[in-house]
Amino acid sequence: MFKNNVGQIDRTLRIVIGVALLAGFFLNADAAYRWLYLIGIVPLATGLMGSCAIYSVFGFSTCQMKK
Repeated sequence: MFKNNVGQIDRTLRIVIGVALLAGFFLNADAAYRWLYLIGIVPLATGLMGSCAIYSVFGFSTCQMKK
């Protein structure tokens, strides 16, 4: 469906950051701006899919080139 343009290190960082932000949403129940933790859905989804729409727009890729 989408062309992979997110490399392995980038993917791992996106997944870790996404999970950490979503964990903050559930663990910090009384925070005033708790809903901001939901931004973690974006890096988690792009990390799991391996494709980033913003990278596609600018023609950027962190994937290794095949030899």
